[in-house]
Amino acid sequence: MFLKIKRVPKVNWSSEKPYNFKPKFSTLFFCCFGLMLFGLGEGLLIVSFTGASPWSVLAQGISLNVNLSIGTITLLISISVLILWIPLGQKLGMATILNALIIALMIDICIKFFPTPTNYFNQLILALVSVITVGIGGSIYLVSNLGAGPRDGLMVGLQVKTNLPIALVRALLEISVVTIGWYLGGTVGIGTLLFAFGIGPCIALGLYLVDKTFN
Repeated sequence: MFLKIKRVPKVNWSSEKPYNFKPKFSTLFFCCFGLMLFGLGEGLLIVSFTGASPWSVLAQGISLNVNLSIGTITLLISISVLILWIPLGQKLGMATILNALIIALMIDICIKFFPTPTNYFNQLILALVSVITVGIGGSIYLVSNLGAGPRDGLMVGLQVKTNLPIALVRALLEISVVTIGWYLGGTVGIGTLLFAFGIGPCIALGLYLVDKTFN
């Protein structure tokens, strides 16, 4: 059962080590492809107008209580999460850098070319699709084993320390983040809740599918 998955699987195109800046073509291809899907999903959630992602809600909530912009808070949160990597034994890799660049580009493309559905039901469907897309994309780039973005690295590190299923670790992480953000005054929508509760199972499903397809 995919919800019980506890490790990111290795396949024939996975890098041997995360700290690899000269990966084979297939490894780099799947890493970038996964990140493109990840960014596409993030962008679709924004376009759906059903609520921001949990980490954006946290940034918004903090910004309402300190004299800093949401963008600055987002940067500081990312730096703080990277610092948390140290006791968890996580290391930076090529995908850590590509994560920021590719996802930002895909979000901009989504906002420019994908219109917001006028029907609220269709907006919810788009939000659901966005969560699934982020989960599948995230799993593909994690399997490439070229490092991870701040949130995904935190998830993997916590999973190793707790030995809990990845789906549960990610769900608890996202729910905690959105709860804190909401308490601080951040705006929560149905899309936010779909993401918070759904991203863990979707990543686990993606890991299961990649493992079954390539092993």
